[in-house]
Amino acid sequence: MWTVISLGGSVVVPDSIDTTFLKGFVALIQRLLGAQRFVIITGGGRTARQYQAAARALGDVPDDELDWLGIHATRLNAQLLRAALRVHAALISDPEHDALPDAPVLIGAGWKPGCSTDYDAAVIAERVGAPRIINVSNTSHVYDKDPREFTDARPIERLTWDELLALIGDEWRPGLNAPFDPVAAKRCRAAGISAAIVSADLANLEAALTHKPFVGTIVRP
Repeated sequence: MWTVISLGGSVVVPDSIDTTFLKGFVALIQRLLGAQRFVIITGGGRTARQYQAAARALGDVPDDELDWLGIHATRLNAQLLRAALRVHAALISDPEHDALPDAPVLIGAGWKPGCSTDYDAAVIAERVGAPRIINVSNTSHVYDKDPREFTDARPIERLTWDELLALIGDEWRPGLNAPFDPVAAKRCRAAGISAAIVSADLANLEAALTHKPFVGTIVRP
């Protein structure tokens, strides 16, 4: 059984690389191997946003170029995770067309401009028949408004993809900071894939991965 994880870059590189989280995350994945096989797609985090901000400061840079900077940052994080997992993991670069290695863990990253790594997770989930994506974020829930700006923002425990798209909009922008990529949300909606959006708390993440009650948001078609 495949489990697909979209590992947010804000978790891997919030300000600097969070090696404490990565050590715990790797130990969790290794503990669960056997009962599950994993596809883990890594985001770009602060590294991606720093390069995109620098490019914008240098001039009028097309969105595709900004996306490529983000993609390369995600690939750096994927290689780091691959190094931490060592022999257990194999890298893929194209979730739609790459042959899938016979490995207990597959690690992917950014693929092409016009979307985030959430979209890559949606593509690979559809391909391997995974019914849901575990989206690991720096927040515990989807909120009815941005909790960084509004102190009265309320967490939402369950909603549909249509309801999520109404909250976040339906267009991608390089560096978009949203609980889930809108392009990926539309792909999941069409494919009938659900998502569990959870924080980087490892005990809570383990509960979500093992189908136990967890704190977070469930998004359904």
